[in-house]
Formats: sequence, structure tokens, C-alpha cells
Amino acid sequence: MYDTIYLVDDMPMVNLFHEITLRNIGIEQDIRSFTDPEKALDDLRFKNWHKKRALVLLDINMPVMTGFEFLEFMVLEKLSESIDVVIVSASTATEDRELAGSFPQYVNDYLPKPLQKAALSQIFNTSYAS
Repeated sequence: MYDTIYLVDDMPMVNLFHEITLRNIGIEQDIRSFTDPEKALDDLRFKNWHKKRALVLLDINMPVMTGFEFLEFMVLEKLSESIDVVIVSASTATEDRELAGSFPQYVNDYLPKPLQKAALSQIFNTSYAS
């Protein structure tokens, strides 16, 4: 199970919707919401992930820093692989899915936005959330 869940989307209403949906399926972990991906990265950088796990629900189309740039920083800075990322995007482009697949150490799934209860429940019932 995850100790912290990060919602990273430039749209505050999307983050709020996802937080409410998480609470509705009984997820009570520490949920942190960010509209600025750089601030989310800063928060991830300064946590001790030695015995903790995090889930990042990450949008890819953001104006200041894309989700792919976010992932590139995770790789460059060698952030812990106990941080799982699920891409949450309205994009159905094959190129975006393929690019997401180039970060296998972090990205576990690619789901349509907005997340639905069934998709969120599946995230927390899959093996990578154990």
C-alpha cells in the first residue's frame, strides 16, 4: 500500500475530483495535490522513501513542465523506484503511450482522465500497490 499519493495536474478541479474519488473508494492515505509539477518534484526529492511508497497520478499535458519532463527529472535525479507513477491523461495519442513506456522503472499504467472509481480501485488492488 502507498504511504503518500500525489495528484499532479495543472487543473485544480481535476485534482479535487480525483481526491474526492479516492476518498469515495476508501483511500485515506496522505494525499498531496499539486498544480505545479516542480513543487511536486521538490516534495518527492526531500522525502525518505527507504521504507515508504508513493503513488503519483500524473497529467502529461501541463504548461510549465510536462509529465514527461517530470519523469525525466525523476530519472536524472535517481528518485526512488518505490515511487509508482500512473499517467492520467486525456491524450489518446499512440506516441504518448509509447513515450510513457520508456520510463518502466516508474510508470505502471496509463489511464484516461478523469479517473473513474473502477480504475482507481484497480490501481489499489494490483500487485504494484502491494
